[in-house]
Amino acid sequence: QVQLVESGGGLVQAGGSLRLSCTASGSIFSIDDMGWYLQAPAKQREMVATITRGGSMHYADSVKVRFIISRVNAKNTVYRQMNSLKPEDTAVYYCNCNAGIYGITGHRNYWGQGTQVTVSS
Repeated sequence: QVQLVESGGGLVQAGGSLRLSCTASGSIFSIDDMGWYLQAPAKQREMVATITRGGSMHYADSVKVRFIISRVNAKNTVYRQMNSLKPEDTAVYYCNCNAGIYGITGHRNYWGQGTQVTVSS
C-alpha cells in the first residue's frame, strides 16, 4: 500500500500564502501523476493541480497564476505553493498520486487524509 502524508495547511488571512507538501511512502516502485484536489463543504472533490513525473503541470482555471505545483521525484513528494489566497479557497485539500507498488500489477490512485485550509476575509 501507499501512504500519503500531507502538511502545511492552516488558517491564513486573505491575500496570504501557504505551502502544502505531501510525501508518499510504502512499497513504491513508480509514481506517475501527483496532484492536489479540493473538497469544499457539500461539494464534490475537484482537481486543483496535477503534475506528471516529467514535470508537466495542469491547473484548474480558478487557481492559475496563484498556485504553483512542483515535485521532487527522489523524495516522492509534491508541493503546492498557494499565493494571493481568497476566502473561496477555503476547503479540505487532498493529495493524490497514481502509483505502482511491488507485488501488484498496474498503477492505482491513492489519497491522503486531507489538510484543512481556511482563508479568513
